[in-house]
Amino acid sequence: MMAKADLRIRSAVLADQRALANLIHFSAHVHRHLDWRNPLDWVGSAPFLVAERRGELVCALACPPDPPCIAWLRLFADSGKVPLGEAWQLLWQAARAELARRGNFTMAAILLQEWLRALLEGASFTSRQEIVMLERDQMPSAEVMLPPGVSIRKMIAADLPVVARVDAAAFEPIWQNSLLALQGAFPQAMLATVAESAGEVIGYQITTRNPFGAHLARLAVRPDAQQRGVGGALVAELIWQLVHQTVIRLTVNTQSDNLTSLSLYRRIGFRETGERYPVYERSITP
Repeated sequence: MMAKADLRIRSAVLADQRALANLIHFSAHVHRHLDWRNPLDWVGSAPFLVAERRGELVCALACPPDPPCIAWLRLFADSGKVPLGEAWQLLWQAARAELARRGNFTMAAILLQEWLRALLEGASFTSRQEIVMLERDQMPSAEVMLPPGVSIRKMIAADLPVVARVDAAAFEPIWQNSLLALQGAFPQAMLATVAESAGEVIGYQITTRNPFGAHLARLAVRPDAQQRGVGGALVAELIWQLVHQTVIRLTVNTQSDNLTSLSLYRRIGFRETGERYPVYERSITP
């Protein structure tokens, strides 16, 4: 696929991984999605496009769908050797056309750097919600009050298919974690637990470690088990575990319009950090 002047746009291949790593590391403008997977892990999944000039990669854009109908902007990197707006326009148009040939998608991006805003808005993306960051530190051990008939245990790999079904039921498509995503998340977990009732998994949490403490990366409860205190019990049990590991800071994020989650976290002692990141979306149709 030929583009402007001497730029050539094509799909990334495995042989590009070293050049892509350099592009990501050294480029002036890099957007990386908050993903369980490294951007390079998406090479071979379309659309993952690069622009090259005389054999040199100068910019890249990746938005492979996962879940199937949701295409997050997983990577955009511009080396500065092509004007930022031009690099975006060339790669975005090619990626959009590739997705449109395949069906209906929601394209989404989290605004982590301000320079990306003009590019997204110029491509008809709109923001309808924000990601809200919260934290809880100097944690006293929370009392674990299990709802009647509910137990909590350590998650095992064999739980992942049913955990994926719980996740799909608990969230709208844009926020769902696919089985593929969960298979990437599970090995990275510091603590991962499931809540069970009558022998069925009805909720789960996955928490990761970071240099400042721990991050509650995912909490989900099956809709028919909500309003019973299952989510609160999962978080209280997590805090109990963290206290016994001398971890004193726990962070979490949720959507600004997820009032149920915000209320739960505030009730447990989380407070907003002041960090908010807009979520931009647009529809893509054939």
